[in-house]
Amino acid sequence: MKDVEALLSLGREIARGPESMTRAIERHIKVRNRNGEIVALAANPAQFAFEQARGNKNIVLKARQMGITTWAAARFFMKTITARGVLTVQVAHTREAAEGIFRMVQRFWEHLPEEWREGPNAPLRRGRANVGQMSFPELDSEFRIVSAGDPGAGRGLSIQNLHLSEVSRWPGDAAETLAGLRAALSPAGEMVIESTPNGAGGCFYDEWSRANVTDTVQHFFPWWLEPAYVSASVTENEYTEEERALAEKHALSPQQIGFRRTLESSFHGLRAQEYAEDAVSCFRASGNCCFAVEAVFKRLEELLPPVARQGETLYWFPPLANKRYIVAVDSAGGGADGDFAAVQVVDRETGLQCAELQKRLNPLELAQAAALLAREYNGALVAVERNNHGAAVLAYLESRERYANLYAQEGVAGWLTSPASKPRMIALLNSLLVESPEMFYSRRLLEECRTYNTLPNGGTGAAPGSHDDCVMAMAVAQAVRAEMLVKG
Repeated sequence: MKDVEALLSLGREIARGPESMTRAIERHIKVRNRNGEIVALAANPAQFAFEQARGNKNIVLKARQMGITTWAAARFFMKTITARGVLTVQVAHTREAAEGIFRMVQRFWEHLPEEWREGPNAPLRRGRANVGQMSFPELDSEFRIVSAGDPGAGRGLSIQNLHLSEVSRWPGDAAETLAGLRAALSPAGEMVIESTPNGAGGCFYDEWSRANVTDTVQHFFPWWLEPAYVSASVTENEYTEEERALAEKHALSPQQIGFRRTLESSFHGLRAQEYAEDAVSCFRASGNCCFAVEAVFKRLEELLPPVARQGETLYWFPPLANKRYIVAVDSAGGGADGDFAAVQVVDRETGLQCAELQKRLNPLELAQAAALLAREYNGALVAVERNNHGAAVLAYLESRERYANLYAQEGVAGWLTSPASKPRMIALLNSLLVESPEMFYSRRLLEECRTYNTLPNGGTGAAPGSHDDCVMAMAVAQAVRAEMLVKG
């Protein structure tokens, strides 16, 4: 009991503020350094800055290997072993990363004083130490490490400390996983979301962008905060204009400029992603977006609200007499939790976006909505992507809606998106975004373009947690239009 009370007293001490927590970590936590040596964890500049500025809810945007994962693990470990009834959960982006974090936490425990760890009355005697799980029966506290891909990660728990690592690289629906974990966090619990950037879209980007709305403290740590990031120096008269401006703005040394040059040669276009220098360009320069990101952002900044709205249908240009239009349809299964369906209306001659519908609709409802828009736009040509549920939409258009002006390929109604046609469709849409951005008026469409990526299997599609229905409907519309222009 005496040792337990000593730990609880330490817990009350570290709760007093960042200086107390930093002293406790540097006194009790051991890590393996870059040279493979076991040493006391001394706060580096990024770790120190985080501890000084942190709140209960935090989001960290950082360059590679800044030590934030280590610091979050250390401070949450200290909070777990110095209080009763605490559950700490750390979530890594892969199973391998989770195992690596657990080995680090295991090392924390192994280098605590022996009298805390060994013996039947030791306060930090472990009751369970499976891979990814460590419990302390004397305190009724527990430390768990899981991967974001684990089914139901964190669900059904009551968590006091939550660390979410490399969220921009979480698999599957990252937003849904994060929502489940956030729901498991106790109202007074502490949360740290951290990641390197990975494109101007997706769950982590969204969390960073709306931090002020969710009362979350933002922390940005550029690469030059890491003292080890130096190399052979560059003389100041050899600086480029960009290097000189950066060095003057952030007081960078010639050795740091030299290191930056090694990054350019090693990482090329990924330098701004892996070794972030500001909280805007690192997102725009990262990820595997299929579209010209700068063109998308520029157009987003220029957009005006739609002229009219009817339900989920947005209007920018009403139908004009003697004009011909294309109504392109991307179908979905519908249902409350299904994918969205999308309909794009474009001017057949110019490609101008006139109207857009995005809604969860079943095939019958989508056929009705598409026919309504097509009739409104002068009996427009309706091009339905016939993949998946598109065949049902086409059937309803013909049988229930009696709509005859349907696009067909080689006598078969509908547009077929195939491994051969899809790259051409996306390339055409990208070129139009660059060359004629004034054709596009939908924020929903452009937001989807930001998160439409090259996938690991070589294909293309929406980033995890994102949608691509507006993109695909527009890609069909422009591909059909291009074909019509050739045919005359």
